[in-house]
Amino acid sequence: MQIENHKEEVPFAHYEEQFKKLDAAEAAARTGVKWDGKEFYVNLLGREFAITHPDYAIRALDNGPVPPLPTQTFLLRYLQESKKVAWCGTWKTFREMPWGEMYITPYTGRVLTRAAYTFSFKLKAFAAACEKMGAIKLPHGDAGYQFELVPGFHIQILIWQGDEEFPPNAQVIYSDNFAEGFAAEDRVVAGDILISTIKANM
Repeated sequence: MQIENHKEEVPFAHYEEQFKKLDAAEAAARTGVKWDGKEFYVNLLGREFAITHPDYAIRALDNGPVPPLPTQTFLLRYLQESKKVAWCGTWKTFREMPWGEMYITPYTGRVLTRAAYTFSFKLKAFAAACEKMGAIKLPHGDAGYQFELVPGFHIQILIWQGDEEFPPNAQVIYSDNFAEGFAAEDRVVAGDILISTIKANM
């Protein structure tokens, strides 16, 4: 493959190559993802995808479009590095989880600021998109919804509309099992994927 977009294609190519070496049975046991001997069946934000192994290919079981390359890279990392962890029922901000302080500056720009300025001036469209995706409406913020990213891992996104005195604001919080189940960089990407998916549904 001739690489044109290094930011997306180089990481994807790396994890695609590593994926070939993956012990599929071990990955299924570690993540809880279904494996039928040929394909993994991964649920992401309510959509199910089949991923073949060892030669990677992805298809959407709803016959819709496959996710963009950064999301596919996230799914490859999920199968290779994440693990199923029970949720204790509490919530954590990104900063409160391991390595959160180190990544907080890029996280703030890539997730919180982006969410605030993408959704705060379009709250009705934001709410409609979240409800279309099957999210749970929350009584927090000017608009807030809870999603299941992958089975057992939950994210809440809260939006506050700006006014003459205060700029728009957003918060994204994670079920406590993200602290052990995902690396810090994957928690950043999880927030990014959530925003992009909501935006695509608006």
